[in-house]
Parts: sequence; C-alpha cells; structure tokens
Amino acid sequence: MALLSGGTPWSKVIAPPIFHHSHTPRPPFFFFRRRRFSVSALSEQPPLPVRVRFAPSPTGNLHVGGARTALFNYLFARSKGGKFVLRIEDTDLERSTRESEEAMLKDLSWLGLDWDEGPGVGGDYGPYRQSERNSMYKQYAEKLHQSSYVYRCFCSNEELEKMKEDAKLKQLPPVYTGKWASATDEEVEEELAKGTPYTYRFRVPKGSLKINDLIRGKVSWNLDTLGDFVIMRSNGQPVYNFCVTVDDATMAISHVIRAEEHLPNTLRQALIYKALGFPMPYFAHVSLILAPDRSKLSKRHGATSVGQFREMGYLPEAMVNYLALLGWGDGTENEFFTLDQLVEKFTIERVNKSGAIFDSTKLRWMNGQHLRTRPSEELTKLIGEHWKTSGLLTVSAGPFIDEAVQLLKDGIDLIPDADKALANLLSYPLHSTLQSHETESVLQDNLSEFAASLLAAYDSGDLLAALEEGHAGWQKWVKGFGKSLKRKGKLLFMPLRLLLTGKLHGPDMGASVVLLYKAGTSDVVAPESGFVTLDERFKMLRQINWETLSKEQPVKETAAPV
Repeated sequence: MALLSGGTPWSKVIAPPIFHHSHTPRPPFFFFRRRRFSVSALSEQPPLPVRVRFAPSPTGNLHVGGARTALFNYLFARSKGGKFVLRIEDTDLERSTRESEEAMLKDLSWLGLDWDEGPGVGGDYGPYRQSERNSMYKQYAEKLHQSSYVYRCFCSNEELEKMKEDAKLKQLPPVYTGKWASATDEEVEEELAKGTPYTYRFRVPKGSLKINDLIRGKVSWNLDTLGDFVIMRSNGQPVYNFCVTVDDATMAISHVIRAEEHLPNTLRQALIYKALGFPMPYFAHVSLILAPDRSKLSKRHGATSVGQFREMGYLPEAMVNYLALLGWGDGTENEFFTLDQLVEKFTIERVNKSGAIFDSTKLRWMNGQHLRTRPSEELTKLIGEHWKTSGLLTVSAGPFIDEAVQLLKDGIDLIPDADKALANLLSYPLHSTLQSHETESVLQDNLSEFAASLLAAYDSGDLLAALEEGHAGWQKWVKGFGKSLKRKGKLLFMPLRLLLTGKLHGPDMGASVVLLYKAGTSDVVAPESGFVTLDERFKMLRQINWETLSKEQPVKETAAPV
C-alpha cells in the first residue's frame, strides 16, 4: 500500500501504481491491463492552510443557490482564518459573457462577500479565469498522455452513438467500450497521418472509490460503471472535470464546498488528482435549495437570482442571514445574524445534508427585521428618498417624513412597501368601508349622531386647534370629546377612526390624524398622491345621508386592510 504525501484525506491506495511512468513505447498488452483501485478517506483533518473557492460560470445571473454556496465558502474561510478565492469558470465559450461575469461580481460585492484572490484583486495563483488557463490544461493533459493515464480516442460521433444504442439494447450503462484503449502505436500513427480528430480519454481502473464527505459522510462509487471519460475535446478545449481538478490543485484549494449536484463529478476528479499526483482536498457537498413543493427551485417559482431580490428592495444583510439558515443553524433558536456573527458561529459540521426549502414569506419577514434594526436616521433617509423618487412626496427629508417613518415602519418589510403604507395613510376610502360587513356594528351604534358631534367639533375649530398642538393636543381633545359623548375605549375610537381615516384598522390613530393635518397645511405631499385632506374628508361627511345608509343592507365583504 502506498501513502500519498501532503497529509491528505486520501491516504491509502490498495494496489500497486495503476500505470508505469516510463516514456518508452509499451507493448500492446499494457493498454488493457486494469488494476484494482480503492481509496479511503481519513476521519481527522490535518492542519492545512484553509483555501476555499467559489467558481461560478458566467452564463446567467447569480442564483440564490450559488450565492448560498459562495456564502458557506466565505464563512468557512473567515472562521478558519483562511482565504476565499473567486474563480470564473468560463470555458463554455458560447454561453459565457463578460456582462454576466460583471453582474455576478456585483452581486457578490453587494452581499458583502469580498474575495481575497480573483478577478479585480489578483493573487499568487492566477490567472483566475479558466479561459486564460488553457496552456496549463494542455500541459497537464500531455503529462497524463505521456504517462499513459490517458490515450487518444479517434471514435467519430456516429461510432459513439452506436455504442450508446447497443448498450441501451443490452440494458447496460452507456459507457465507452474502450475501442482505442488498447490500440497499437502503429494504429494511432495511421489515424494521426490521416488527420483524424481525436479526444483524450482517461483510463478508468477497476475497483471502487470512497470519500468521507464533510457534510454527507461516507460516499462510495463502483468504478466499473464509469467508463473511460474524455478530458480534452477534439477541438483542444478541456472538459469541465479536468479543468476543475487542475485549477483546484494548482490553486492549493484545501476544501471544496459546493452543491450536491457536483457529487458525481468527484469520482472523475479524484481519479485525475491521483493520476497527476496532486494532494486531494476535502469535499463538502451542500444540499440543494428546494421550492415549497420540494422540487428544485427554478424561475417558475418566482425570483431566484440575487439581482432580482436586490431590485425588489431586499437588503444584503437580510439575504445573507436568510441564505445562511438554508441548511445551517447554530444549534439555538436564534435566527437573526449579522455577517460578522455568522463568521463567528459557522461550522461545516452544522450544515444539514437534507434539502432546504426556500420560503419567500420568511425572507420578506427577515428583511423587515433587518430593515428596522438600521439606525433611525438611516432608515428615515432610505424611505424618505424612496417616497420622493416614487412621486408621493415633494421632499425627501423633514419633520413630516421623520414622523411618517416612525408611524409606518412596523408595516414596512421592503422599502417599496413604504409607498403602499403612505398611500394608504393619505387615502380616505370611507364609502367602501361603510359598505363592508365589518362596519355594520359601528354603523348601528348611532354613528350618525357621532358624526354630527365630530362635525361640530371641526366647525368650532376645537379639533384643528388641538391638532395644531400636535400629539399632546390631540390626546387632550379626544379625552374631552369622549366625555362629552359618554364614550370611551372601543366605542369611542372605532367610530372616530372610521370617520377620520376612512378605515377600521391602521397605525396609531392620534399620530395618523396629526400627520394628516400637517400634510394638509404644507406642500410636502405631491398632488398625484391621491391625498384627501381633512377639509375634504369633512365635506364628504356632510354629504352622507345617514338615514338612507342605515336602511340599506351592507354588502357582505370585509373592509379593506391597511
């Protein structure tokens, strides 16, 4: 048994070396001798310098699953005092675009996941784009060819399809039959002379492969069903699994933390590591993010990219917090974490191997929690600027905005929600509320007499004088108004809210009415906002025929929510 150097988790190879490393011609029988191959993993981690990588393909937007993978790599690196490397896997020349790459870098930066090495940063292990590393791949492919771990395969596409069809008829796995694995030098030279295109195929030994995945535990494969696989295409372009192995090895990546859909790739990559004599990293395969129906999260379930959530008004700290909880927890009931707290708490051992459900409702709730923990001045500035940009207000700062944010913030989970909250405050849907089933009890409790008393208080100037004094004036007035009507509690505040705001529910009524008064006595509210002033509200009250209204059967529907 041989012991691999470098203190890797791949310690025991139960077999003599798979192939002889001589560069001299070999007799034909060499090419079809398949040795038994078995790899076992150590259970303890050696003290390696921690280097992890996130390696997206710039063929689209950064999916939340990719962002979660990047986050786990970032947290692991930071918690271990290691390096977080960003590598761009752009070998798919037809689909990869620089625009997509730039968008991904923007999304990662927005999330606060700053990389130590990679595009825009540099580092000692560059270049960090696969498209700029082709010469290295060809060098290592040639090394494998010289040592006979790979061979030239001249099979045409038609021949390969025929092999698949024959295997299907025999109910066998669609693996390469090894036609060129045992070819003589003369046969190879003949095809080269004819200019026949060829690929490089890796010779797969017989036996099995076992790894100790840091998340999924022991995983094993039987190599017999793999078949000799391509590492270099006929156009000279390297195949994904070969690129990744060479990149991870030459960048000294110690831990490969990636999505579980890459687990089958580990088999091919492990064979390439062994053939090139590279020390192997630890592997940790994170579960997929699932939709509520437990299918793989996709566009049909709504927003799935980080950019979409950013445009919808989500905060980066809320996205980071929520993504961290998709498959990880610190063992307590706590669900609220900052990025620094996540770095402090994160361990790979607490990552769950079962699929995590993406719950957009919980993400929205969590965004609201983070939004309301922002400093008051910062929150007010964010919402005030949004109100002005959306055309509801003519200014972005001032006393009205300060008070409005404090009044409405508990109902705002996303910054765009602030529009609906303010528009609702400024509106006066009295007629539709009076027709609702929920208003029936209020209407029957002498609402017409209550409205007459309220109109009298308005006409006398008492109500407006109280509102001019602010919240203290309102409290004093409403207490006296309740005493004059011998009403208090719900019997006082329900009809008062209905007549002044046009609704049965909402934020603090006193603060709301004071704000409405201030909005009507200044030019802070834009004309297009749909604002109904107090003067206009009382004009509408005067026009209501309470006798006719009380005789009509209310429509059986619920009053509009806030």
